[in-house]
Amino acid sequence: MELHLNALTELLTGRHSCRAFSSEPVPRAQIERIVESATRVPSWCNAQPWQIAITSGAETDRFREALQREASHAALSPDLPFPTGYSGVYQDRRRACGWALYNAVGIKKGDRVASAQQMTENYALFGAPHCAILSSPAELGPYGAMDCGGFVTAFSLAAQALGVASIPQAAVAAFGPFLHRYFEIPEDRLILCAISFGYADKDHPANSFRTERAALSEIIDWRE
Repeated sequence: MELHLNALTELLTGRHSCRAFSSEPVPRAQIERIVESATRVPSWCNAQPWQIAITSGAETDRFREALQREASHAALSPDLPFPTGYSGVYQDRRRACGWALYNAVGIKKGDRVASAQQMTENYALFGAPHCAILSSPAELGPYGAMDCGGFVTAFSLAAQALGVASIPQAAVAAFGPFLHRYFEIPEDRLILCAISFGYADKDHPANSFRTERAALSEIIDWRE
């Protein structure tokens, strides 16, 4: 059992949000293995609410171009409301992640033009050859979304095990009406996020930094 935990910890530690991909596609059989593994996560009453639309090849490029056009003029309209704010330690962690990225790619503090340009890389899917759009039944509400969070984690870890990089993206889900139309996703499903994935461009500076994790003392409230 110790070996199993060590292997899991190694996957968790090795995984990171990839922000630059090579154009090499992932074989369909490998994608199916990743998704099949991800479906083993627990869900409320075994509802298994997750459904995904996955793009490959020319369809990814077509979606990427359409998303970039949409993001250039459309207002944000996510199906699942975005956070109302970040405060305290959550704001600190958010800023630390942002500055680590900016430092890695050479964006100086206060350069709003460059930081805005880096933000638009979300809509280019960071050059990934594949994108998965994840949705859950609206009637399941927060519990369906919570179950799908487990699916996202398992997807990213299964991908990591096969040498496939990934990045879950809330930024893509900001354009809910567009995604519903583009992928013909019924209105009775909530679009939760995208997962862009493929093989990492290991030489790109955007992939050169890693975020830190909070100490156990910041997480656990022991009641003994």
